[in-house]
Amino acid sequence: MAAGAEADPMPRAGRDAYRAARRKEAMRSLAFALPLLVFLVAVFLYPIGALLLRSVQSEDVAAALPRVSAGLAAWSGAALPPSPVFEALAADIAAAQERGTLVSAARRLNTYEPGFRSLILKTARRLPDPAAGPVAPAFVAIDPRWGETETWHFIQRASARITPDYLLAAIDLRAGPRGLSELPPDQRIYQAAFARTFLISGTVTLLCLILGYPVAYLLATLPPRQSNRLMIFVIVPFWTSLLVRTTAWYVLLQPNGVVNALLAQAGLTREPLALMFNRTGVLVGMTHVLLPFMILANYAVMRGISPSYQRAAVSLGAHPAIAFLRVYVPQTLPGIGTGTFLVFVLAIGYYITPALLGGGGDEMISQLIAFQMDRQLNWGLAGALSVYLVLLTLAVYFVFNHFVGVDRLRLG
Repeated sequence: MAAGAEADPMPRAGRDAYRAARRKEAMRSLAFALPLLVFLVAVFLYPIGALLLRSVQSEDVAAALPRVSAGLAAWSGAALPPSPVFEALAADIAAAQERGTLVSAARRLNTYEPGFRSLILKTARRLPDPAAGPVAPAFVAIDPRWGETETWHFIQRASARITPDYLLAAIDLRAGPRGLSELPPDQRIYQAAFARTFLISGTVTLLCLILGYPVAYLLATLPPRQSNRLMIFVIVPFWTSLLVRTTAWYVLLQPNGVVNALLAQAGLTREPLALMFNRTGVLVGMTHVLLPFMILANYAVMRGISPSYQRAAVSLGAHPAIAFLRVYVPQTLPGIGTGTFLVFVLAIGYYITPALLGGGGDEMISQLIAFQMDRQLNWGLAGALSVYLVLLTLAVYFVFNHFVGVDRLRLG
Protein backbone atom coordinates (compact mmCIF):
# COMPACT_ATOMS: atom_id res chain seq x y z
CA MET A 1 0.00 0.00 0.00
CA ALA A 2 2.85 2.37 0.86
CA ALA A 3 4.56 1.61 -2.42
CA GLY A 4 1.30 2.28 -4.28
CA ALA A 5 0.85 5.57 -2.44
CA GLU A 6 4.38 6.63 -3.31
CA ALA A 7 3.73 5.78 -7.00
CA ASP A 8 0.50 7.86 -7.25
CA PRO A 9 2.07 11.31 -7.85
CA MET A 10 3.83 10.22 -11.04
CA PRO A 11 0.69 9.09 -12.94
CA ARG A 12 -1.16 12.20 -11.77
CA ALA A 13 1.68 14.40 -13.00
CA GLY A 14 1.69 12.51 -16.27
CA ARG A 15 -2.02 13.01 -16.73
CA ASP A 16 -1.68 16.73 -16.03
CA ALA A 17 1.14 17.00 -18.53
CA TYR A 18 -0.92 15.10 -21.11
CA ARG A 19 -3.91 17.37 -20.61
CA ALA A 20 -1.72 20.47 -20.85
CA ALA A 21 -0.24 19.14 -24.09
CA ARG A 22 -3.73 18.49 -25.48
CA ARG A 23 -4.87 22.00 -24.55
CA LYS A 24 -1.78 23.45 -26.17
CA GLU A 25 -2.43 21.43 -29.33
CA ALA A 26 -6.08 22.55 -29.38
CA MET A 27 -5.06 26.20 -28.99
CA ARG A 28 -2.54 25.82 -31.81
CA SER A 29 -5.22 24.32 -34.07
CA LEU A 30 -7.60 27.12 -33.12
CA ALA A 31 -4.92 29.70 -33.92
CA PHE A 32 -4.55 28.23 -37.40
CA ALA A 33 -8.33 28.27 -37.95
CA LEU A 34 -8.88 31.71 -36.39
CA PRO A 35 -8.15 33.74 -39.57
CA LEU A 36 -10.68 31.64 -41.47
CA LEU A 37 -13.28 32.10 -38.73
CA VAL A 38 -12.70 35.85 -38.67
CA PHE A 39 -12.99 35.96 -42.45
CA LEU A 40 -16.28 34.00 -42.43
CA VAL A 41 -17.76 36.20 -39.72
CA ALA A 42 -16.63 39.46 -41.38
CA VAL A 43 -17.64 38.76 -44.98
CA PHE A 44 -20.40 36.17 -44.62
CA LEU A 45 -22.16 35.91 -41.26
CA TYR A 46 -22.15 39.59 -40.27
CA PRO A 47 -23.47 40.99 -43.61
CA ILE A 48 -26.20 38.36 -43.79
CA GLY A 49 -27.14 38.84 -40.15
CA ALA A 50 -27.21 42.63 -40.55
CA LEU A 51 -29.48 42.37 -43.59
CA LEU A 52 -31.84 39.93 -41.88
CA LEU A 53 -31.95 42.18 -38.81
CA ARG A 54 -33.14 45.05 -41.01
CA SER A 55 -36.36 43.11 -41.53
CA VAL A 56 -37.58 44.05 -38.03
CA GLN A 57 -35.83 47.38 -37.54
CA SER A 58 -37.45 50.74 -38.27
CA GLU A 59 -35.28 53.64 -37.18
CA ASP A 60 -36.03 56.27 -39.83
CA VAL A 61 -39.20 57.85 -38.45
CA ALA A 62 -38.20 57.62 -34.79
CA ALA A 63 -34.82 59.22 -35.56
CA ALA A 64 -36.25 62.00 -37.75
CA LEU A 65 -39.36 62.76 -35.65
CA PRO A 66 -38.38 62.00 -32.05
CA ARG A 67 -40.77 64.50 -30.38
CA VAL A 68 -43.75 63.31 -32.40
CA SER A 69 -42.86 59.67 -31.70
CA ALA A 70 -42.77 60.37 -27.97
CA GLY A 71 -46.03 62.36 -28.10
CA LEU A 72 -47.88 59.64 -30.02
CA ALA A 73 -46.68 56.86 -27.71
CA ALA A 74 -49.51 57.59 -25.27
CA TRP A 75 -52.06 58.67 -27.89
CA SER A 76 -55.25 56.62 -27.81
CA GLY A 77 -56.13 57.17 -31.45
CA ALA A 78 -59.79 57.95 -30.80
CA ALA A 79 -59.43 61.60 -31.82
CA LEU A 80 -56.80 63.86 -33.31
CA PRO A 81 -53.62 64.26 -31.24
CA PRO A 82 -53.44 67.31 -28.92
CA SER A 83 -51.91 70.59 -30.03
CA PRO A 84 -48.46 69.84 -28.50
CA VAL A 85 -48.08 66.94 -30.92
CA PHE A 86 -48.74 69.27 -33.89
CA GLU A 87 -46.18 71.68 -32.48
CA ALA A 88 -43.71 68.81 -32.03
CA LEU A 89 -44.30 67.82 -35.66
CA ALA A 90 -43.45 71.32 -36.85
CA ALA A 91 -40.26 71.34 -34.77
CA ASP A 92 -39.25 67.83 -35.83
CA ILE A 93 -39.78 68.53 -39.54
CA ALA A 94 -37.67 71.65 -39.33
CA ALA A 95 -34.88 69.84 -37.45
CA ALA A 96 -35.03 66.83 -39.77
CA GLN A 97 -34.63 69.11 -42.78
CA GLU A 98 -31.47 70.53 -41.30
CA ARG A 99 -30.08 67.07 -40.51
CA GLY A 100 -31.07 65.66 -43.89
CA THR A 101 -33.16 62.82 -42.42
CA LEU A 102 -36.61 63.99 -43.49
CA VAL A 103 -36.58 62.29 -46.90
CA SER A 104 -35.79 58.87 -45.43
CA ALA A 105 -38.60 59.24 -42.90
CA ALA A 106 -41.01 60.35 -45.64
CA ARG A 107 -39.98 57.35 -47.75
CA ARG A 108 -40.62 55.03 -44.83
CA LEU A 109 -44.09 56.52 -44.22
CA ASN A 110 -44.84 56.17 -47.91
CA THR A 111 -44.66 52.38 -47.53
CA TYR A 112 -47.78 52.58 -45.34
CA GLU A 113 -49.79 54.87 -47.58
CA PRO A 114 -48.85 55.97 -51.12
CA GLY A 115 -48.63 59.74 -51.22
CA PHE A 116 -47.27 60.14 -47.70
CA ARG A 117 -43.88 61.20 -49.01
CA SER A 118 -45.36 64.07 -50.99
CA LEU A 119 -47.47 65.02 -47.94
CA ILE A 120 -44.39 65.32 -45.71
CA LEU A 121 -42.33 67.21 -48.28
CA LYS A 122 -45.21 69.58 -49.13
CA THR A 123 -45.72 70.27 -45.44
CA ALA A 124 -41.99 70.94 -45.01
CA ARG A 125 -42.11 73.59 -47.75
CA ARG A 126 -45.06 75.39 -46.11
CA LEU A 127 -44.20 74.70 -42.50
CA PRO A 128 -46.26 76.87 -40.08
CA ASP A 129 -44.56 78.96 -37.42
CA PRO A 130 -45.55 77.86 -33.88
CA ALA A 131 -45.01 81.44 -32.65
CA ALA A 132 -47.75 82.70 -34.99
CA GLY A 133 -50.50 80.83 -33.17
CA PRO A 134 -52.04 77.34 -33.06
CA VAL A 135 -50.41 75.12 -35.66
CA ALA A 136 -53.08 72.40 -35.88
CA PRO A 137 -55.40 74.44 -38.14
CA ALA A 138 -52.37 75.49 -40.21
CA PHE A 139 -51.44 71.85 -40.82
CA VAL A 140 -55.00 71.04 -41.88
CA ALA A 141 -54.94 74.06 -44.21
CA ILE A 142 -51.77 72.74 -45.84
CA ASP A 143 -53.38 69.34 -46.44
CA PRO A 144 -56.72 68.01 -45.13
CA ARG A 145 -55.08 64.63 -44.42
CA TRP A 146 -53.53 66.14 -41.28
CA GLY A 147 -57.06 66.34 -39.93
CA GLU A 148 -57.59 62.56 -40.30
CA THR A 149 -56.75 60.19 -37.47
CA GLU A 150 -55.60 57.54 -39.96
CA THR A 151 -52.65 59.75 -40.94
CA TRP A 152 -51.50 59.91 -37.35
CA HIS A 153 -52.04 56.18 -36.90
CA PHE A 154 -49.53 55.61 -39.69
CA ILE A 155 -46.98 57.89 -38.02
CA GLN A 156 -47.55 56.23 -34.67
CA ARG A 157 -47.03 52.78 -36.17
CA ALA A 158 -43.96 53.83 -38.14
CA SER A 159 -42.39 55.31 -35.01
CA ALA A 160 -41.84 51.87 -33.47
CA ARG A 161 -38.19 50.85 -33.64
CA ILE A 162 -39.06 47.13 -33.82
CA THR A 163 -41.81 46.35 -36.29
CA PRO A 164 -43.31 43.33 -38.06
CA ASP A 165 -44.43 45.47 -40.98
CA TYR A 166 -41.62 44.47 -43.33
CA LEU A 167 -42.16 40.78 -42.69
CA LEU A 168 -45.89 41.23 -43.30
CA ALA A 169 -45.37 43.29 -46.45
CA ALA A 170 -43.06 40.60 -47.84
CA ILE A 171 -46.05 38.23 -47.98
CA ASP A 172 -48.56 40.87 -49.10
CA LEU A 173 -50.11 41.47 -45.68
CA ARG A 174 -50.42 44.55 -43.51
CA ALA A 175 -51.52 45.29 -39.98
CA GLY A 176 -54.32 47.73 -39.32
CA PRO A 177 -56.63 48.73 -36.49
CA ARG A 178 -58.76 45.66 -37.19
CA GLY A 179 -55.85 43.21 -37.41
CA LEU A 180 -54.10 41.65 -40.39
CA SER A 181 -55.46 42.11 -43.88
CA GLU A 182 -54.30 41.42 -47.40
CA LEU A 183 -53.07 44.19 -49.64
CA PRO A 184 -55.26 45.26 -52.56
CA PRO A 185 -55.01 42.87 -55.53
CA ASP A 186 -53.03 45.36 -57.62
CA GLN A 187 -50.38 45.58 -54.86
CA ARG A 188 -49.91 41.86 -54.21
CA ILE A 189 -46.66 40.87 -55.87
CA TYR A 190 -44.57 38.93 -53.37
CA GLN A 191 -46.70 35.83 -52.82
CA ALA A 192 -46.84 35.35 -56.58
CA ALA A 193 -43.09 35.99 -56.81
CA PHE A 194 -42.33 33.31 -54.21
CA ALA A 195 -44.60 30.86 -56.02
CA ARG A 196 -42.95 31.77 -59.33
CA THR A 197 -39.49 31.33 -57.82
CA PHE A 198 -40.45 27.93 -56.46
CA LEU A 199 -41.99 26.87 -59.79
CA ILE A 200 -39.03 28.01 -61.90
CA SER A 201 -36.52 26.42 -59.52
CA GLY A 202 -38.45 23.17 -59.46
CA THR A 203 -38.77 23.09 -63.25
CA VAL A 204 -35.05 23.77 -63.71
CA THR A 205 -34.24 21.04 -61.21
CA LEU A 206 -36.45 18.55 -63.06
CA LEU A 207 -34.90 19.48 -66.43
CA CYS A 208 -31.40 19.10 -65.00
CA LEU A 209 -32.31 15.67 -63.63
CA ILE A 210 -33.80 14.51 -66.95
CA LEU A 211 -30.78 15.72 -68.92
CA GLY A 212 -28.06 15.07 -66.36
CA TYR A 213 -28.91 11.54 -65.22
CA PRO A 214 -28.24 9.86 -68.61
CA VAL A 215 -25.02 11.84 -69.03
CA ALA A 216 -23.82 10.82 -65.58
CA TYR A 217 -24.72 7.18 -66.33
CA LEU A 218 -22.76 7.31 -69.58
CA LEU A 219 -19.71 8.80 -67.86
CA ALA A 220 -19.88 6.22 -65.07
CA THR A 221 -20.14 3.19 -67.38
CA LEU A 222 -17.57 4.19 -70.03
CA PRO A 223 -13.94 3.11 -69.69
CA PRO A 224 -11.95 5.59 -67.58
CA ARG A 225 -9.98 6.98 -70.53
CA GLN A 226 -13.09 7.86 -72.53
CA SER A 227 -14.97 9.02 -69.45
CA ASN A 228 -12.20 11.45 -68.48
CA ARG A 229 -12.21 12.96 -71.97
CA LEU A 230 -15.96 13.53 -71.90
CA MET A 231 -15.78 14.85 -68.35
CA ILE A 232 -13.85 17.85 -69.68
CA PHE A 233 -17.05 19.06 -71.37
CA VAL A 234 -18.82 18.96 -68.00
CA ILE A 235 -16.02 20.73 -66.14
CA VAL A 236 -15.30 23.48 -68.69
CA PRO A 237 -18.44 25.53 -67.82
CA PHE A 238 -17.07 25.96 -64.28
CA TRP A 239 -14.08 27.76 -65.80
CA THR A 240 -16.35 30.23 -67.60
CA SER A 241 -17.97 33.25 -66.00
CA LEU A 242 -21.67 32.97 -65.27
CA LEU A 243 -22.24 36.29 -66.99
CA VAL A 244 -20.41 35.08 -70.10
CA ARG A 245 -22.50 31.91 -70.28
CA THR A 246 -25.73 33.87 -69.86
CA THR A 247 -24.69 36.44 -72.45
CA ALA A 248 -23.94 33.60 -74.88
CA TRP A 249 -27.53 32.43 -74.58
CA TYR A 250 -28.63 36.02 -75.03
CA VAL A 251 -26.89 35.99 -78.42
CA LEU A 252 -28.14 32.53 -79.38
CA LEU A 253 -31.82 33.01 -78.48
CA GLN A 254 -32.52 36.51 -79.77
CA PRO A 255 -34.88 36.88 -82.78
CA ASN A 256 -31.95 37.26 -85.17
CA GLY A 257 -29.78 34.79 -83.27
CA VAL A 258 -28.22 31.51 -84.23
CA VAL A 259 -31.08 29.27 -83.05
CA ASN A 260 -33.77 31.09 -85.02
CA ALA A 261 -31.48 31.29 -88.05
CA LEU A 262 -30.92 27.52 -88.04
CA LEU A 263 -34.64 26.83 -87.60
CA ALA A 264 -35.46 29.14 -90.52
CA GLN A 265 -32.83 27.57 -92.78
CA ALA A 266 -34.16 24.11 -91.96
CA GLY A 267 -37.65 25.25 -92.95
CA LEU A 268 -39.09 24.56 -89.50
CA THR A 269 -40.22 28.12 -88.84
CA ARG A 270 -41.36 31.03 -90.97
CA GLU A 271 -41.03 33.70 -88.30
CA PRO A 272 -38.52 33.98 -85.45
CA LEU A 273 -39.62 32.24 -82.27
CA ALA A 274 -39.82 34.17 -79.01
CA LEU A 275 -37.07 32.38 -77.12
CA MET A 276 -35.96 35.12 -74.74
CA PHE A 277 -37.52 37.70 -72.43
CA ASN A 278 -39.89 34.93 -71.40
CA ARG A 279 -40.00 31.74 -69.36
CA THR A 280 -38.34 29.72 -72.12
CA GLY A 281 -35.18 31.80 -72.03
CA VAL A 282 -35.00 31.61 -68.24
CA LEU A 283 -35.38 27.82 -68.19
CA VAL A 284 -32.85 27.27 -70.97
CA GLY A 285 -30.25 29.56 -69.44
CA MET A 286 -30.61 28.33 -65.86
CA THR A 287 -30.66 24.66 -66.90
CA HIS A 288 -27.45 25.09 -68.85
CA VAL A 289 -25.74 26.83 -65.93
CA LEU A 290 -26.84 24.34 -63.25
CA LEU A 291 -26.66 21.10 -65.25
CA PRO A 292 -23.02 20.31 -64.27
CA PHE A 293 -23.99 20.17 -60.59
CA MET A 294 -26.59 17.50 -61.31
CA ILE A 295 -24.21 15.51 -63.51
CA LEU A 296 -21.35 15.55 -61.00
CA ALA A 297 -23.60 14.67 -58.05
CA ASN A 298 -24.98 11.59 -59.83
CA TYR A 299 -21.64 10.62 -61.32
CA ALA A 300 -20.03 10.61 -57.88
CA VAL A 301 -22.54 7.98 -56.73
CA MET A 302 -22.78 5.97 -59.95
CA ARG A 303 -19.07 5.33 -60.28
CA GLY A 304 -19.14 3.54 -56.91
CA ILE A 305 -21.93 1.14 -57.94
CA SER A 306 -20.74 -2.30 -58.97
CA PRO A 307 -22.21 -3.51 -62.30
CA SER A 308 -22.38 -7.04 -60.91
CA TYR A 309 -25.74 -6.35 -59.22
CA GLN A 310 -27.44 -5.48 -62.48
CA ARG A 311 -25.80 -8.39 -64.29
CA ALA A 312 -26.95 -10.75 -61.55
CA ALA A 313 -30.55 -9.52 -61.94
CA VAL A 314 -30.40 -10.08 -65.70
CA SER A 315 -28.89 -13.55 -65.23
CA LEU A 316 -31.81 -14.42 -62.95
CA GLY A 317 -34.27 -13.64 -65.73
CA ALA A 318 -35.06 -9.96 -65.27
CA HIS A 319 -35.41 -7.79 -68.35
CA PRO A 320 -32.49 -5.32 -68.67
CA ALA A 321 -34.87 -2.37 -68.34
CA ILE A 322 -36.48 -3.87 -65.23
CA ALA A 323 -33.06 -4.65 -63.76
CA PHE A 324 -32.00 -1.06 -64.38
CA LEU A 325 -35.11 0.45 -62.78
CA ARG A 326 -35.37 -1.90 -59.79
CA VAL A 327 -31.71 -2.62 -59.07
CA TYR A 328 -29.56 0.19 -60.41
CA VAL A 329 -31.74 3.29 -59.98
CA PRO A 330 -32.44 2.75 -56.24
CA GLN A 331 -28.70 2.69 -55.63
CA THR A 332 -28.39 6.11 -57.29
CA LEU A 333 -31.01 7.79 -55.11
CA PRO A 334 -28.36 9.52 -52.95
CA GLY A 335 -26.94 11.09 -56.12
CA ILE A 336 -30.40 12.12 -57.30
CA GLY A 337 -31.14 13.66 -53.91
CA THR A 338 -27.81 15.47 -53.76
CA GLY A 339 -28.14 16.87 -57.28
CA THR A 340 -31.73 17.91 -56.69
CA PHE A 341 -30.81 19.66 -53.46
CA LEU A 342 -27.85 21.53 -54.94
CA VAL A 343 -29.62 22.62 -58.11
CA PHE A 344 -32.81 23.72 -56.36
CA VAL A 345 -31.02 25.70 -53.63
CA LEU A 346 -28.81 27.43 -56.20
CA ALA A 347 -31.78 28.12 -58.48
CA ILE A 348 -33.99 29.88 -55.92
CA GLY A 349 -31.32 32.55 -55.42
CA TYR A 350 -30.42 33.13 -59.06
CA TYR A 351 -30.36 36.71 -60.29
CA ILE A 352 -28.27 37.35 -63.42
CA THR A 353 -29.81 34.72 -65.72
CA PRO A 354 -33.50 35.59 -65.04
CA ALA A 355 -32.67 39.30 -65.23
CA LEU A 356 -31.07 39.01 -68.68
CA LEU A 357 -33.20 36.31 -70.29
CA GLY A 358 -36.55 36.69 -68.52
CA GLY A 359 -39.47 39.02 -69.03
CA GLY A 360 -41.77 40.97 -66.76
CA GLY A 361 -43.65 37.83 -65.72
CA ASP A 362 -40.47 35.92 -64.80
CA GLU A 363 -39.17 38.01 -61.92
CA MET A 364 -37.77 35.91 -59.11
CA ILE A 365 -37.39 36.88 -55.48
CA SER A 366 -33.69 37.66 -55.94
CA GLN A 367 -34.58 40.35 -58.49
CA LEU A 368 -37.13 41.91 -56.15
CA ILE A 369 -34.59 41.96 -53.33
CA ALA A 370 -32.10 43.72 -55.59
CA PHE A 371 -34.80 46.18 -56.71
CA GLN A 372 -35.69 47.09 -53.12
CA MET A 373 -32.04 47.59 -52.21
CA ASP A 374 -30.82 49.43 -55.32
CA ARG A 375 -33.86 51.37 -56.55
CA GLN A 376 -36.21 51.79 -53.61
CA LEU A 377 -33.50 51.88 -50.91
CA ASN A 378 -35.92 49.88 -48.77
CA TRP A 379 -33.47 47.69 -46.90
CA GLY A 380 -36.11 46.59 -44.43
CA LEU A 381 -38.30 45.00 -47.09
CA ALA A 382 -35.25 43.54 -48.81
CA GLY A 383 -34.25 42.00 -45.48
CA ALA A 384 -37.74 40.58 -44.96
CA LEU A 385 -37.73 38.98 -48.41
CA SER A 386 -34.30 37.56 -47.61
CA VAL A 387 -35.64 36.09 -44.36
CA TYR A 388 -38.30 34.12 -46.22
CA LEU A 389 -35.78 33.05 -48.85
CA VAL A 390 -33.48 31.76 -46.10
CA LEU A 391 -36.41 29.96 -44.45
CA LEU A 392 -37.29 28.34 -47.78
CA THR A 393 -33.69 27.21 -48.18
CA LEU A 394 -33.64 25.79 -44.64
CA ALA A 395 -36.90 23.94 -45.30
CA VAL A 396 -35.37 22.33 -48.39
CA TYR A 397 -32.27 21.48 -46.37
CA PHE A 398 -34.24 19.73 -43.62
CA VAL A 399 -36.29 17.79 -46.16
CA PHE A 400 -33.10 16.70 -47.91
CA ASN A 401 -31.44 15.77 -44.62
CA HIS A 402 -34.48 13.73 -43.58
CA PHE A 403 -34.79 11.69 -46.76
CA VAL A 404 -31.18 11.56 -48.01
CA GLY A 405 -28.82 12.83 -45.31
CA VAL A 406 -26.33 15.66 -45.47
CA ASP A 407 -23.51 13.20 -44.75
CA ARG A 408 -24.13 11.69 -48.21
CA LEU A 409 -23.71 15.04 -49.97
CA ARG A 410 -20.76 14.77 -52.32
CA LEU A 411 -19.63 15.80 -55.79
CA GLY A 412 -16.62 13.56 -56.27
